[in-house]
Amino acid sequence: MATDLIRYDVLTRDALRGVLRRVLSDAAESGLPGDHHFYITFLSTAEGVKLSPRLLSQYPQEMTVILQHQFWDLVVTEDHFEVGLSFGGIPERLVVPFSAITRFFDPSVQFGLQFETAEAAIGDAEPAAAEVEKADPPASPDSPDNPDDDGGGGGGDHPREGAQVVRLDRFRKK
Repeated sequence: MATDLIRYDVLTRDALRGVLRRVLSDAAESGLPGDHHFYITFLSTAEGVKLSPRLLSQYPQEMTVILQHQFWDLVVTEDHFEVGLSFGGIPERLVVPFSAITRFFDPSVQFGLQFETAEAAIGDAEPAAAEVEKADPPASPDSPDNPDDDGGGGGGDHPREGAQVVRLDRFRKK
């Protein structure tokens, strides 16, 4: 098999992160349109992530936040986003680099992206760029699976049965 010197996987991953950046930028500027809302899962200890010690102790590896009704001061830059959310009635400010994001899901249109982070790709001969998901949403903010009772965020991402994942690396020549 020929070596990919162009690194299509990296180009594709960066392009899909650009989609995420654009969606969040539009939401920061104009608010969430219609019924759109976002589940964003990220590695809580990745470089550049800023969480309070309380949240980090609750979610030591991965965290899912929900941007729907109760968020504020969403700021999007080239390499990260910042947002205010309430967790158990306590307001928190989160900083999340796009490189730390592992999953993005908009349940209103059943659209999702799944990213392989740099940490996960270490040691892989051919890292996957990203996956595009069409699936049922993770646990809703009011479901018993979501420990955050005020809709600000949660720790678990629970895809439901019937989820269909399309992996971009599936189309590569093997």
